[in-house]
Amino acid sequence: MSLSKPNASAGIATKKGSISLNNKELNSFEMAQSQIDTAAEMLNLAPGTHTILREPMKELHVSIPVRLDNGKIKIFKGFRVQYNNARGPCKGGIRFHPDETIDTIKALAAWMTWKCAVVDIPFGGSKGGVICNPKEMSSSEVERLSRGYIDAVWEFIGPDRDIPAPDVYTNPQVMAWMMDEYSKLKGCISPGVITGKPIALGGSLGRGDATARGALYTIVEAARHLNIDLAEATVAVEGYGNAGSNIAILRNDIPGARIVAVSDSKGGIYSKQGLDPHKVLEHKMETSSVINFPQAENISNSDLLELGVDILCPAALGNTITQANASKIRAKIVAELSNGPTTPQADEILYDNGVFVIPDFLCNAGGVTVSYFEWVQNTYNYYWEEEEIHQKLNKKMSKAFHNVLAESLKRKVNMRVAAYLVAVSRVVEAMKWRGWV
Repeated sequence: MSLSKPNASAGIATKKGSISLNNKELNSFEMAQSQIDTAAEMLNLAPGTHTILREPMKELHVSIPVRLDNGKIKIFKGFRVQYNNARGPCKGGIRFHPDETIDTIKALAAWMTWKCAVVDIPFGGSKGGVICNPKEMSSSEVERLSRGYIDAVWEFIGPDRDIPAPDVYTNPQVMAWMMDEYSKLKGCISPGVITGKPIALGGSLGRGDATARGALYTIVEAARHLNIDLAEATVAVEGYGNAGSNIAILRNDIPGARIVAVSDSKGGIYSKQGLDPHKVLEHKMETSSVINFPQAENISNSDLLELGVDILCPAALGNTITQANASKIRAKIVAELSNGPTTPQADEILYDNGVFVIPDFLCNAGGVTVSYFEWVQNTYNYYWEEEEIHQKLNKKMSKAFHNVLAESLKRKVNMRVAAYLVAVSRVVEAMKWRGWV
């Protein structure tokens, strides 16, 4: 049955489980909605259920006054979006970025909803953000902004309502300030309101590299499925922040794969013989970029994406692989550590070309999974050893991968569509039990 879609201009049609968008590249939220449309049609959802899934449950816009070091007051615009809480409290990071938009926040909140569902943790999805450039701010200004954000949204969040975490340009220190501010406002210590905190404040062991480690577990399962020897595999990593540097280090250190290329916002480097990801990270810390690394050739980010490697890991911002370059992607596996790196049109091209994509909200779900572990530990005030965290994460990620793979093979659709079918089905089931639909 073909649904009458709330946004007819999206022009969705399924082909091998992919999406045709009438030659239109979408913004991030339109992209998220188009992916929901495809899942809704394939699951034969009632129009009312479909409509609920296309829009966030709550959307908050705030103005945050911050006194700068020069004494002047600057107003920062911030957001918090709670997309769907049918399966539990909302969960999602807070981003500090100069180009932040409400559409990006809504898309990320939607993807977080499906991410939590696909790995079967009892959270809904949310996301927050502030339009700012923390690279141009002092530490004290960032602290005042962090506390100001909580002052503006604290009645909107909570351990049983909405649990923030780090995201782009935020870190454990920012989370510590935010948890402290929330605790002051509540009049009691509330470690469970925030995850991604420092260990000293109730953070979880294993959280630092959780996104990359979770991705590694899915890559291992994908390689087994495709009969790829990871010890002999070549890897390119686009983006060398937390997720990118950690996946390069883990892929190098555990299975012994050869990291031939990495990049950041300033450009990339390539070495056919392989790069030492530890030394590349040291170089980046010293020079602020991976470029000009000794014994490596400088290349562009676009060159990196088109290398003939076994595994390509997009780990930067969204819309990296588009209709313009998808046909040039030669990797056997694309493991999406970043959110929304592949547009729907590019998805169709990759699928037709036999590229196996581990979709973002499955591949990068290790971070929210260990955040869930942190929340559980905060709730019980009992903390696990790092080895136990890794074991629990491996079990969650591997099971999620095989659930999605089974759906993909059963329906003969790509892994992203299969992941949506698994995740949306779980959210809809919870909505039905709660009497929403």
